Amino acid sequence: MSENKTRRSFLKQSSAALAAAPLLGAISSTAHAGGSGVLKLALIGCGGRGRGAADDALTSTQAIKLVAMADAFDFQINDALSILKPKYGDRVDVSPGARFAGLDAYKKAIDAGVDGVILATQPGYRPMHFEYAVKEGKHVFMEKPVATDAPGVRRVLEANKIAKEKNLKVGVGLQRHHQASYLETYKRIQDGAIGDIVYFRCYWNGGPIWVRGRNEMAEAEKLGRQPTELEYQTWNWYNFIWQSGDHIVEQHIHNIDVCNWFKGAIPVSAQGMGGRQARGPATTGQIYDHFAVEFIYEDETRMISQCRQIPNTYSSVSEHAHGTKGYANIAGATIEANGEKWRHRGDKANPYVVEHEDLWRAVQDNTPFNEADFGAEATMTAILGRMAAYSGKLLRYQDAFEKGAAIVPTDEELLAGKTRLMPDAEGRYPVAMPGSYDPFVLG
Repeated sequence: MSENKTRRSFLKQSSAALAAAPLLGAISSTAHAGGSGVLKLALIGCGGRGRGAADDALTSTQAIKLVAMADAFDFQINDALSILKPKYGDRVDVSPGARFAGLDAYKKAIDAGVDGVILATQPGYRPMHFEYAVKEGKHVFMEKPVATDAPGVRRVLEANKIAKEKNLKVGVGLQRHHQASYLETYKRIQDGAIGDIVYFRCYWNGGPIWVRGRNEMAEAEKLGRQPTELEYQTWNWYNFIWQSGDHIVEQHIHNIDVCNWFKGAIPVSAQGMGGRQARGPATTGQIYDHFAVEFIYEDETRMISQCRQIPNTYSSVSEHAHGTKGYANIAGATIEANGEKWRHRGDKANPYVVEHEDLWRAVQDNTPFNEADFGAEATMTAILGRMAAYSGKLLRYQDAFEKGAAIVPTDEELLAGKTRLMPDAEGRYPVAMPGSYDPFVLG
């Protein structure tokens, strides 16, 4: 993937998202879906984000029915059904025989006679699931990030080539591309409202994320026994790098993506720092609690990036662009330039719903829709930031993309219940140390 090629694809995908934004009208009830007019969906990953994505999809149109579900754990399926079924009635029609548990359950749900799938499992599993869904000819909504390491990003991009050949529609959960305030701010900046962009600032600074103890599954009578090591890492997924990518990849990707989108490019290099200052002992995970990364674009424009998960600290989830003629608070949808101020006051439709409306309408109407490339580029940019901070090195995007180490176990290892990451004798997991961590050595 050359840097010029990725920049062209980013510009193309961003323009497509801008054009697709107003699609919030009534959907045709006689549209393509195996002749029935109703799209049958499978939900892969039934935790909080999966339940949310299914809820958003079902909210978006009356021409969708949820007919299959899969998760590593059966209690997640039951919990999701207990929330979705009362709300949507017959539109959630998942028979006991269409509920699949286990790490191979994704195949069974994808093969259950569905038109499309929602991929909302732990991000480390995403490339494997996306590849199989494309192989089986399914339209896909997949949550961000689309991978947690460079080999996973490459795998998603290769699978997406096949998706395009098959005319499959692919959405990615970077919902700001479907949010009216972002879209109008984007258009104004592209039209020169703040002049040439000099630099970006972006943040996801807030409080700590959840941590699940090793005994919680058994104590809550959810699993009924002590989990295996892989089960524990899957249950406590946010706190393991191969599962979540760390919070710069899992969460801060939203803000990084916006800067790339508004720039119409991806960085060529990055350097940064971070650490694990407030999370406590590494017996429940290995991720950092703060990052500060400088991303550098080809024209020397900078993106100054921060993310933090530490209690009692300043919070901000936002993106900002500084130009030769003015300043834009992108998240706040305000622009100050030439002595004038502008604020978006228009459409406030829920972008989480709109992104599903746009995707599933494209499936029904058979119109172009594919967000996987820019989703992969945003993911890889965030991974680059993590690699730079973990190592303390100035890293090139292309080197990270082509040579970044595989930290996710192979499909064969995962389906056999194995993980490469193991705690030491004291139950602690390895934490990256800048100056000695090598991002190009197999994890």
